[in-house]
Amino acid sequence: MSTLVWDYLAEYENEREDILDAVDQVFRSGKLVLGKSVLGFESEFAAYHGAAHCVGVDNGTNALKLGLQALGVGPGDEVITVSNTAAPTVVAIDGTGATPVFVDVRREDYLMNVDQVAAAITPRTKCLLPVHLYGQCVDMAPLEDLAARHGLAILEDCAQSHGARHHGRLAGSMGNAAAFSFYPTKVLGAYGDGGATITSDDEVMGNLRRLRYYGMRERYYVVQVPGHNSRLDEVQAEILRRKLGRLDDYIARRRAVARRYAEGLTDTDLVLPSLAQGNDHVYYVYVVRHPRRDQIIEALKAYDIHLNISYPWPVHTMTGFAHLGYQTGSLPVTEELAHQIFSLPMYASLSLDIQDKVIDALREVLRTL
Repeated sequence: MSTLVWDYLAEYENEREDILDAVDQVFRSGKLVLGKSVLGFESEFAAYHGAAHCVGVDNGTNALKLGLQALGVGPGDEVITVSNTAAPTVVAIDGTGATPVFVDVRREDYLMNVDQVAAAITPRTKCLLPVHLYGQCVDMAPLEDLAARHGLAILEDCAQSHGARHHGRLAGSMGNAAAFSFYPTKVLGAYGDGGATITSDDEVMGNLRRLRYYGMRERYYVVQVPGHNSRLDEVQAEILRRKLGRLDDYIARRRAVARRYAEGLTDTDLVLPSLAQGNDHVYYVYVVRHPRRDQIIEALKAYDIHLNISYPWPVHTMTGFAHLGYQTGSLPVTEELAHQIFSLPMYASLSLDIQDKVIDALREVLRTL
């Protein structure tokens, strides 16, 4: 059987009765859109993060886009973020009409280099968008200081960091708002698409609720444009409610996988994940680095191990964002990493046998390179 970076089937077998009960509960409820399950999940997810409000939406990209719009970001504004991220981060910025502005990342942990942010701020800067990448948090204190001094908003991209902490503070609790994805691969994943934006700002919450529902304040009456049809599905919300109670266990099991990889690979020339100071990592993905990355990935196919690269193309190098005007060499660390990083299998239900298979195959491939 092929070994993949992610698989949900073992988890589904373990949780099948609860998942099917969640579906049945919704179908028997008599309400399939914005019912008790969405309201319940929003309340519980907000409470988990110590936030006042949560607004469930249809996917993580719209959680970001609506979050930006709710914070007042629009055409003519600039949003500072990174290029070493999934494209949806930047697609969401572009979707508001604002301009993405990139800073480089740190070589040791692949996170936003916050030392470069001050120089990137212009009179058009409206928002800072740190990406808590791969399962750990950006160094937030300098960003909070810059935001306060320049009157900027902070929207945290928490798509990959459910439950991660930075100096004890949960990812998503450090900005004006935070966006989450519940795509099935995530640390807290649905059985389909889903997303949410959390905030403790009442005005931002009101904007979010209107934006996700056509711009309506009440049914049939639009008061805010552009609005969207961007509602979290009732079935996915009920599944997420059940899984939220298991989130800390999922994280513990991911950390156990990470420890096993570290123990099995620490004496190789792979560069293993680095834990940034003050962080509690949740290992959404287990990203390693090697200058002969492509040869390693190809060689592992002979062992029926098929790995992933997160991410092979920095966003600023994509033709879809050529209009931003970034040239090759403008973000040197990001561009270097794109040729070296790759992800090992990582999910909470990953078996010991598969972990050992990956470790043994990697050691053999690295020995013969």
